[in-house]
Amino acid sequence: MQPYSLIYTLHLLAALIWVGGMFFAWMVLRPAAMSSLQAPERLTLWLDVFRRFFVWVWVAVLLLPISGIGMLHMGFSGFAGAPRYVHVMMGLYLAMLALFLRIQALQLPALRRAVDAQDWPAGGAVLSGIRRLVAINLLLGLAVVAIAAARPIF
Repeated sequence: MQPYSLIYTLHLLAALIWVGGMFFAWMVLRPAAMSSLQAPERLTLWLDVFRRFFVWVWVAVLLLPISGIGMLHMGFSGFAGAPRYVHVMMGLYLAMLALFLRIQALQLPALRRAVDAQDWPAGGAVLSGIRRLVAINLLLGLAVVAIAAARPIF
């Protein structure tokens, strides 16, 4: 396997794990949890889901820029030689990272505190905020995937 192919494969897998995980959580797990579980069980489930999924998101968050910069240098001789769509993808990554860090650093601890205190209305409000940020991140992630696939010239 060529070095570029290995880096590209790792890059795609990291993106697939992050964006695909958000898609699954938003489109499949969220509606199932809403229809099947009461607030205490639902909020506890989401805490466990976030704990497990965020390990993989951290892997993606670290692997994407490392592999992206590697591909940038191997394929375009650096940032200045990269097409504009690559710059856009990098900017969208930074926006996604900021949203993820907000969830990880601010909202997840608030959700954990609410669940520990068995304050289900407060936990539901925090989870609602997390859901909105995940929805935005999912849309950004899908946009990155579409840009990567289309490689538009602008």
